[in-house]
Amino acid sequence: MSDDLNTRHNEKMRKIKAARDKMMQTKTEEKGLIMVHTGSGKGKSSSGFGMIMRCIAHKMPCAVVQFIKGNWETGEKTFLRERHADECRFFVSGEGFTWETQDRERDIAAAQNGWKIAQEQILDPDIRFVLLDEINIALRYDYLDIDEVVDFLLHQKPHMTHVCLTGRNAKPELIEAADLVTEMTLIKHPFRDGIKAQNGIEM
Repeated sequence: MSDDLNTRHNEKMRKIKAARDKMMQTKTEEKGLIMVHTGSGKGKSSSGFGMIMRCIAHKMPCAVVQFIKGNWETGEKTFLRERHADECRFFVSGEGFTWETQDRERDIAAAQNGWKIAQEQILDPDIRFVLLDEINIALRYDYLDIDEVVDFLLHQKPHMTHVCLTGRNAKPELIEAADLVTEMTLIKHPFRDGIKAQNGIEM
C-alpha cells in the first residue's frame, strides 16, 4: 500500500513539474518591480527588510528611506547602519508617529524631505532596490501627493530598479500602479492583550 501511494505521489509530482517547467519557459521578461506591502497585519516592514537582506546577499546596492517612525530605534536600522552601511544606505525622514509629533506642518516637511531623498536614491544608477518604509502612512494623511508619487514611479523610475512601499491603507492609485501587492491580514496580536512591543519582534 505504501509503495502504491509513493508511486502515485511521484507520478503526480512529475506532472506538476512538467507543467511548471512549461509555464516557466514563458516567463522571460525582467523589470524592476513596484511592490506594495499593506494591510492591518504585522509583517509589512519586516518583509521589506527581508528583501534588503536578499539584496545584500546578492551584492545588489540598496537603500532604505524610513518615513514616520523617526528616531524609534529599530533592530534593522542598527544592524544595517553598523554592519552593512557600505551595501545599504539608510535614511530617516520622520520625527515619529503623528500622534507623537502633534505638528502637521513638521510632519509634512519631514515627509516631503523623505520623498526628495527617495527620488534621489531611486534615480541613482548604483542603487538596485529602494525600500520606502511606512510611506503609505504619509500618503494616507496627504503629506505627499499620491499622483506625484505614482507618476514618478511609473515614468521616472529606472526600468531595472525595484521599489517597495510599505504601510497600512495603501491608496487605490498606488495599488493600481504596482506590479505586486501583498495585504497582511490581522488575525491576532498580543498588543490587544496588553503586551507591549518587544525587541526582536516589533523593533
